[in-house]
Amino acid sequence: MPRQENNLPPLYVDLDGTLIKSDLLLESFLELIKHNLLFIFLVPFWLLSGKANLKQEIAKRVELRADLLPYNVELLAYLREQKKLQRKIVLISASNQRLVDAVATHCACFDAAIGSDSTSNCSGARKLARIQQDDAQFVYAGDNQVDLAVWAQAQAAIAVNLSPSLQSKLSKLCPLEAEFNYSSGSFRSYIRTLRLHQWLKNTLVFLPLALAHQLDNPALIVNAMIAFLCFGLCASSVYILNDLLDLASDRQHRSKFRRPFAAGDIPLISGLFLSPILLVSAFSLATTLPRTFIVILAFYYLCTGLYSFVLKRIMLVDVILLAALYTLRIISGAAAVSVIPSFWLLAFSMFLFFSLAVVKRYTELNYLRNAGIEQSEGRGYYAQDLNMMAMFGCASTFLSVMVFALYINNEETQNQYLTPELLWLICPLLLYTVTRIWLLAARGKIEEDPIVFALKDRVSQMVTLACGLLLWLANFPWRQIILS
Repeated sequence: MPRQENNLPPLYVDLDGTLIKSDLLLESFLELIKHNLLFIFLVPFWLLSGKANLKQEIAKRVELRADLLPYNVELLAYLREQKKLQRKIVLISASNQRLVDAVATHCACFDAAIGSDSTSNCSGARKLARIQQDDAQFVYAGDNQVDLAVWAQAQAAIAVNLSPSLQSKLSKLCPLEAEFNYSSGSFRSYIRTLRLHQWLKNTLVFLPLALAHQLDNPALIVNAMIAFLCFGLCASSVYILNDLLDLASDRQHRSKFRRPFAAGDIPLISGLFLSPILLVSAFSLATTLPRTFIVILAFYYLCTGLYSFVLKRIMLVDVILLAALYTLRIISGAAAVSVIPSFWLLAFSMFLFFSLAVVKRYTELNYLRNAGIEQSEGRGYYAQDLNMMAMFGCASTFLSVMVFALYINNEETQNQYLTPELLWLICPLLLYTVTRIWLLAARGKIEEDPIVFALKDRVSQMVTLACGLLLWLANFPWRQIILS
């Protein structure tokens, strides 16, 4: 027979890893250093006075959006059903009281909220004592090994994402009232967070090798491939760091909310370990290349770090830096194969990639305008900037083609190619490709990085192959073959 409403024992619910698929201490820590990296040097001193003091110091300096946290939707629905039965439900957590109160207020299904204060960390035995202070009989919902001390005194348990070994231990302590599981830490999620598709951008390191007509040199090809892998590992390290720092803004984005860290599919602590591991791997591999390449790779990482913490919030500076980072890939590719990049190549790439970086911001602003949102979250742009951004991007497109035309007419180019006249055919192809991307962006057809879009788009692929063929034909001795 079903229990009577007044016989239901109080339900105490853990927060981190149970009610939400995340950790509020890590969430608040990342929010803290996002706004001021220097706070990271104060963390050890706060920790000297205990973990509870650390949580208090961090919590009073940050504002977390409780409505954006990745909730365990099935458990939350169960709690709301229990609330309808007039069951007493209490949110209890080792997180700081200020943050716990914010979550409880948002969920609107808790009778009380209990968290840590500046001196007491509400975890394990302390959590149990706090529960028994109010209720001798209770049901507890948790997810961690430390919760066994609480379950040992509970009338029943609600298990959330328990490992088989922990489930076995729990079964010996108390009966199971309910069980909830959600996907967490899958191999596919880790692969997604590396953003391997973004590695396509790093094919730019092969461009200096191709323009130097050294694609038949096995040693230089190996160096270029190592450079490609180094930039891929370094870039993935940066992507993870960006994802950790952009949790709030990603959760409000129309597509980025699916990213593993924002969605709670991967523990935040994994990202804090994985990012430096990838970075160390990149620089370890780079030691096989010329020292100049290592310096450029370090400068690239420094720039991306500045972008992540500061520069991405400054209008126009962010897109200029993005263009510079693409150009750095070309410079690094030249360093890896000991080739000096030409002024024309660098000027062309800077204008071209500035245009494509502006496309990225344009698509975001276009979405904001259509959604009736005035300002971009975490960026220095407003929806009303849309037309101006389009003007900047299109002007940069035409400048990049003009630079390429001047490059063709340069005396050095005339001497480098056997038939430099063929290079003129590349100009209309460039115009077509980039202006087509802009038109698609204006129509709302591009929802990702335009560089990645161009590398995956069939039309752009055909145009790129045609440009490559023209470069090859311009240096092919077909006249001598015909005359002979």
